[in-house]
Order: sequence, then C-alpha cells, then structure tokens
Amino acid sequence: MKTQGEKKPFSGFPSGKTRTVPIPETFFTDLLPQIDHPGELRVTLACFYHLARRSGPVRYVRRSELEADPALTAALSPAEIREGLNRAVARGTLLHVRVEEDGRTDDLYLLNTARGRMAYEAIRRGARPPSLDLGESAVLVADRPNLFALYEQNIGLLTPLIAQELEEAAKTYPAEWIEEAIRIAVSRNVRRWSYVRGILERWAAEGRDTGGVDEAHRRRVVDSWKKLQR
Repeated sequence: MKTQGEKKPFSGFPSGKTRTVPIPETFFTDLLPQIDHPGELRVTLACFYHLARRSGPVRYVRRSELEADPALTAALSPAEIREGLNRAVARGTLLHVRVEEDGRTDDLYLLNTARGRMAYEAIRRGARPPSLDLGESAVLVADRPNLFALYEQNIGLLTPLIAQELEEAAKTYPAEWIEEAIRIAVSRNVRRWSYVRGILERWAAEGRDTGGVDEAHRRRVVDSWKKLQR
C-alpha cells in the first residue's frame, strides 16, 4: 500500500441530492466477510463505482480506467491494483476478459452477475456480445477459470491428494474437457472427483460425443457413495 501522508478528517456527506452507487446486498452478506485483503476491497468498491457510471445491459470496467482513477491511485500503486483485480477474479467477484484494440492490450472486468456470465460465456465461445460497446477492431479473449477454484466451487474441499490429481488431469486432458465434465457431474448431482475422472476416461477412450458416463456407471457411483455415508 502507498504510504499516506497526514490528511484532514472526512467532513461528512453533503446535504441535498447526491449521486449514489448501487451495490448488491449479497456483497455485504456473503462477499464482504470473505475479503481479507484491503487492496482487493478497495479495487472491488472502485469497480462498483465505475460500473455504475456506465450504461447498457452489460457493463465493464477497464484496468486502464482503474489505474487512472485518482481516488484509487492515491491509495494503491498500479501493481497493487492488478493484485486486487487478480484476487477479485480468483474469488469470483469479477470476470476477466483481455481485449486487443488498435494495437493496444487492455483488461476488461465484468461483474459476476447473470448478464455478466452470459456475456463472458459468449466471448469464450468466440462470439462478440453486441451489448459490449467496443470498437469493430477489438479482439476479445476470456480467461478460463482456475481449475482448483472451479473444483472447490462445484465439487468440494480441495485436499492435497485431489490437487495432485487435478494437476495430472490438466496435463492429460484439454481444459474444456475438465470444465465440461465437472458441469456434467454437478448437473447429475454426483459431486465426486471419481465421477468426473470417469467421464474424462470415457471421453479419452470413446470420444467426447458420448455425453459422459452412462447411466449404469452413474448408478454404481451413487450406490458406492451412499454405502460410504452409512
């Protein structure tokens, strides 16, 4: 953090009509208790401020905007702003998209809302959401979610053994296979790495268009899991 010189105490909010910044209630109930890094908190709040100043169904904030924000840069260096953004992306608050436009590279950040996720998934599929007001020459690339974070968010606690298996799977299978296999496991309510691994092994042996493991295998996995719970 930047060292702060002596500053005057805050004189209070002005009277009369002032501009407000909408922040979802879940930020205070679910997200705020998890944020343990002051830089991440400052950057997250700055993103809400900049997103509120944009219009349109899908809003985004550029990293370059944050690095030019005098209020934010008074407290954080550019490197600390990037660290705060990376932490917010890893936590799932923001979705990160790289953009190349007119020979320059920048980073866009979408809020992880239903509309933000739809735009993000469209970009990952190679589409260009018309709701993003970017120039015609802009090229968008969406980051893939961190595999460990994806596992913890959808399957369960990450143990050292599972972490090792995930690393091996990442070396063996394409990233989109692992992501899709996890989604299939979640949709079938079998949140076990053994089930995800079974899908990947079957795709490797028979091709990805098999639709994952068959129903008989799913029942065997579910029955085995129920026995372990007794």
